[in-house]
Formats: sequence, C-alpha cells, structure tokens
Amino acid sequence: MLSVRRSALFTMRYLYLYKRSVARLMEVFYWPLMDLIVWGFITTYLLRYKSGLPEIVTFLIGALIMWDMLFRSQQGLSISFLEDMWSRNLVNIFVSPLRPGEYVLSLIMIGAFKLLLASTFMITVAIVFYHFNIFKIGLTLIPLVINLLVMGWAVGIVTMAIILRFGQEAEVMAWGIAFLFQPLSAVFYPVDVLPPVIQAIAKFVPASHIFEGMRHAITYKTYPSEHILWASCLNVVYLLAAIGFFYFVFNKVKEKGLLTKVGE
Repeated sequence: MLSVRRSALFTMRYLYLYKRSVARLMEVFYWPLMDLIVWGFITTYLLRYKSGLPEIVTFLIGALIMWDMLFRSQQGLSISFLEDMWSRNLVNIFVSPLRPGEYVLSLIMIGAFKLLLASTFMITVAIVFYHFNIFKIGLTLIPLVINLLVMGWAVGIVTMAIILRFGQEAEVMAWGIAFLFQPLSAVFYPVDVLPPVIQAIAKFVPASHIFEGMRHAITYKTYPSEHILWASCLNVVYLLAAIGFFYFVFNKVKEKGLLTKVGE
C-alpha cells in the first residue's frame, strides 16, 4: 500500500526549496506570462482587422491557458526529478522507506501545487488585460482540466523513466517531449484541418479530444460528452501503462546497478 503521508511529507521538502529560491518561483510564473503576453497581443492584432473574430480569440487564449496546464503538469514531474538527479540525491531517496510509487505521488503533488500557482496567475492576467474569463466555459472546464493533468502526468512519468534509464543524455526530453504531442493535440486548430492519416493518429491522443471539447463547449454551449469520454478512457490506459513502464525501468536500473550512476 502506498503511504500518502510519506508522499506528502516528501512534498514538503520541495515546498521548502521553492520558498527559498527566487529562480524556481520565476520558472513557475515567467514563462506562462511570456506566452500569454505574446498570444494576447496576436489576438488583439487580429481583432483590429476582423470584426467577426471574438470566438477565435476565445479559442486561442483558452487553448493557450489549457495547453500550459498540460505542459506544466508534465514538467512538474520531470523537472523535480531532474533536480534530484542533478543533486545526486536519487540513491538517498530510494534507500529510504519511500517507495517508487510514493515518490512519483509526491512529484505529482508538488507539480499540482506549481500548476495551481501558474494557472491562477495566467487566468488572472487574461481577465485583467484581455477580458477573457476561461470560467465561462462552465462546469465542463472541470473534466477537461482533470484530463489535461492526467495526460501530463502520464507523459511526465514516461519521461522520468527514460531519463532514469539513459541518464543525462535524455534530459532534453523533460523540456521537449510534450511538444511532440502538440501538432496532434489540435491545440490552436480543429482536428479536421489535419491530413486524414494524422487525424486517425490524433484520435488516440487524449489532448486532441480535450481541445476539441473546449471548442465544442464554447461554440455550442453544450457538454462535449463524446470527447470527454474518449479522453478519459485513453488517459486511464496511458496512465496505467506509464506507471507500469516506470516500475519496469526502475527495477531494471536496480538490477543493473545503474541507480548510483544516474546524473553522472
């Protein structure tokens, strides 16, 4: 049985690090702010020349905020794991009573906390400067956001496993792997603009259903049940597969004695 208490106590360790590090806090706020400013100016520019674009503007800013949620949920795990690797702390962690699953849970907790801060900041900026309120999507926003988080966690867990196995040469995946899914996720455009073959692949990417569901909710003011069902089912499969993959890689790394070499 996983101990939530042990995971929560380990999460406190990360919170103390953020309390004493301005650089870490900048990582939470700086990049989301820059993304929102750039895309906000683009949408403002579009509105000057086309009077019929308010719905597209809503799509763009809403999609940006939600994409950042997915990206931050993935990075919340990957970056925290990298910090433990860079500090050569993984051996200390895994010789403690903390189990691998509890360690992953603690990273999910700190990632959720960082995401809450970043998302609250982005939503506030969008309301103040662009008069866009993502909450007008209504209660549909809740299952959409939950599915984004779960997909981000699944991608983050797989990223951790790959870095654990291959070490520093795989570190770049912590920043780049989410963007591999972006073209298939239909973040800023509908799936039907993609070539037929790519559309078929996108159908098995949870994020594509999430962003299609967001556009459906904004356009038709109805609950996108089919998209949410697809995203939820895919996320359950992918999250379980990601956890299984992490445990498999972790056990292989222990068997080969590679845990002490991670980060070298």
